[in-house]
Amino acid sequence: MEDFNSWKDLLNPEFYIKMGGFWLILFIVFAETGLFVGFFLPGDSLLFVSGIYAVEIIKETFGSTGSDFLDTTILASGVALAAIVGNEVGYYFGRKTGPALYKRPDSMLFKKKYLYQAHDFFEKHGALAIIMARFLPVVRTFTPIVAGIVKMDKKEFLRDNVIGAVLWSFILIFAGHYLDKLFMEQFNINLKEKLEYIIIVIVLVTTLPVIIKFMFGKKEDFSKYENKDFE
Repeated sequence: MEDFNSWKDLLNPEFYIKMGGFWLILFIVFAETGLFVGFFLPGDSLLFVSGIYAVEIIKETFGSTGSDFLDTTILASGVALAAIVGNEVGYYFGRKTGPALYKRPDSMLFKKKYLYQAHDFFEKHGALAIIMARFLPVVRTFTPIVAGIVKMDKKEFLRDNVIGAVLWSFILIFAGHYLDKLFMEQFNINLKEKLEYIIIVIVLVTTLPVIIKFMFGKKEDFSKYENKDFE
C-alpha cells in the first residue's frame, strides 16, 4: 500500500490506483455521484490513467486473463456499473430529500451554487444532460440529484444513465490503455512516466468549458432559486 504523503496525493489518480486498485476505483466513481461529495475527486483523469494500468489492475484483482482487450473491458465494465449505481442513488436521493438541499448551508464539501448550475444545465439540455454531464466535472455530481428533484421519468433516466456511464467509462479507459500502447510502440514513449503532464492536460480539457463560462459568461443570478419550490 502506498503511503499518504500530502494532500496533493488526493488529486493524483495514480495514488488511488496503487493504494486500493480496482475496488477503490469503483468506490471513487460511485462516490462522485452516489455520495454527491466526490466532485473534487479526479474522475476523468482517474479513468484514463486506470486504462494505462488496466492489465496490472485486473491481474492483481482477479488474476491474468491473458488478453489486454478483455482486461480493459472488465475494468471499463466495472467502472460503468459503479457509475450507473452512483447516478441511480443520486437520482433517488433527489426524489426523496433533494429539495432540502436548496436550504442547506454551504460547507467545505457542499456548495449550493453547484446544485444551481446543474439545475440550469439540466433544464437547458433536457434528458441529454444526463449523458453530457458524465463528461463534465462537478456538473456530473449534481445532475442526477436535480433529475430526481424535477422527477424525471425513472425509465428515461435509467436509459440515459446507462448510455452516459458506458460511453464515459469505455471511451476514457480504452483511450488510456491503447494510447499508452500506441505511444510506446510508435514513439517509444512510456505514458506512465508522463502522468503528471497527462493529468494536467485532462484537467484542462475537461474543465475548460467551466472556466470559459466562469470568465466570459454572464454572471448567474442564483437569487431566483431562493424562494423556488422544487417539490
